[in-house]
Amino acid sequence: MFKEGELVFLIDLNGKKHWLRVTKSMLKIPSLGIVNGDNIINLEDGSELTIAGKKLTVFRPGTIDLIESLNRGAQIITPKDAASILFNCDIKTGDVVLEIGTGSGALTTALISAVKPKGRVHTVELVEKNVLITLKNLKRTGLDEKWTYQIGDARNVKVSILADALVMDIPDPEKALENLLPCLRNGGRICAYIPNTNQVELIVNALRCRNFYDVFSLEILQRKMEVHHGGVRPAYEMLGHTGYLVFGRKRS
Repeated sequence: MFKEGELVFLIDLNGKKHWLRVTKSMLKIPSLGIVNGDNIINLEDGSELTIAGKKLTVFRPGTIDLIESLNRGAQIITPKDAASILFNCDIKTGDVVLEIGTGSGALTTALISAVKPKGRVHTVELVEKNVLITLKNLKRTGLDEKWTYQIGDARNVKVSILADALVMDIPDPEKALENLLPCLRNGGRICAYIPNTNQVELIVNALRCRNFYDVFSLEILQRKMEVHHGGVRPAYEMLGHTGYLVFGRKRS
């Protein structure tokens, strides 16, 4: 059953999500009205209920749900790219991750969800406004307990951690390597997320010159399938280019 204070969402038959934090008191949900929290707190994940004549299902959110619900400022790293970063950087519970650039906190959310409860994420961000947006988003989901940050330029800021993975979302990651690589343990993995091919060449060559192992780059394209009775076809629209991912592993 849901716990008091837990963040959940109600979804209607049209796919619209209504977010709320479970309490035993009366809850005001925009476009639905007043709801008795006791009717929700005793339900299980995936239970159906009726509110104001509408049939809804209540779910405990996953990482993708949390990312989709973020208040956005800067452009986010999408789930398709975030999933590849987690897998290719072997980010798991207990790890320490150094993140460069937080945007609106989408990747930060994915990273913390992967390393909790024993790991942590430390972010270096140049723009204070982005940190404030991310902090607001993380506090809403309770993930802020595993997050620390500092404001500064990745090319010269002093960072006092030893990370299992270094994830960079800045335009010129190759210029920050000299400063940040001492913060990445031997055997640790790096990822740079960049939008342009000329930037791919710069960071790939920079990593190869520093004797990184298994340096490679990829682009992830995503297309849904339209499934109807009697016919299946690819969707006309797809989530195409969002950015290039460059990976590598540090040698001693």
